[in-house]
Amino acid sequence: MPAVRSSHLVAPFADRLLAADVPALGVVQRAEVVAFVGRRVDGLPGFIRLGVTGVAAVFRVLLPLPGGWRIVSALSRRPLPLLGEYPRLVRSLAYAYIWERWPQTPTGRGGA
Repeated sequence: MPAVRSSHLVAPFADRLLAADVPALGVVQRAEVVAFVGRRVDGLPGFIRLGVTGVAAVFRVLLPLPGGWRIVSALSRRPLPLLGEYPRLVRSLAYAYIWERWPQTPTGRGGA
């Protein structure tokens, strides 16, 4: 287990992303998926976790700002190294968990 957890940085973005991508997911289910994503990020090897934590921190700082979700969404769609990969990482972890636990769950619009 890592000495420093990244899940508190990843959770707000993962929750917001899943609320937009998978609106059919209930609040309790979404919280379960967000916790799973956080555990997986915390379990990443040191150097990779460091990079993911850095990007997660940028997104975490932007989210509470007025218009923060629009800013984060715009950054997510750009072909910027790391910033564009972070939403894909969160989605891949979350979708794998959702489809394993609740395979009939429909996804929504799929944009960050």
